[in-house]
Amino acid sequence: MNMRFPAKFVALSLGILAATAQSAEPQNEPQTVAQVDIPRYMGTWYEQVRLPMRFQDGCVSDVKAQYRLTEKQVVKITNSCRKKDGSMISADAEVKKVDENGSKLRISFLPKAINWVPVARSSYWILRLDDNYQTALVGTPNRKYLWVLSREPKLDEATLQSYIETAKQQGYDVSKLVRSVQ
Repeated sequence: MNMRFPAKFVALSLGILAATAQSAEPQNEPQTVAQVDIPRYMGTWYEQVRLPMRFQDGCVSDVKAQYRLTEKQVVKITNSCRKKDGSMISADAEVKKVDENGSKLRISFLPKAINWVPVARSSYWILRLDDNYQTALVGTPNRKYLWVLSREPKLDEATLQSYIETAKQQGYDVSKLVRSVQ
């Protein structure tokens, strides 16, 4: 059974997330990758680890994101995961580039009619990305949220640890990472 997040829940969750992300940005921001080829970034990404966030509290396995580029060059994302009862939940979002190199993005999970509300956008910075676009480290500039993503459901441990070490060097508290089950 596929269940959609209620719009009110998504709006409230991401409104809180966006407000938090904006209020506590450190003076020395994390370093992003030099350039992101947005069309190459499209496709399926599987979550390997994450820093806990309320929005994903009900997720117990199969956490992934589907990125697609529309004809109008708008990035759309569908995040999904499996809940404890076995049902799948998902949420749709729209992405906007913040910088010219494509490594600083803003995400909104609000419905299109109210997607213009600025507080409902959350930062999504690409901190590390391999040359083949197979593994990515993504976080928020306030270092509260972080994800290691890969194109395959299982990422080898050495690569995962290397990306976690990069996050640690960037000032993220990796002691709180939650491992995803795929």
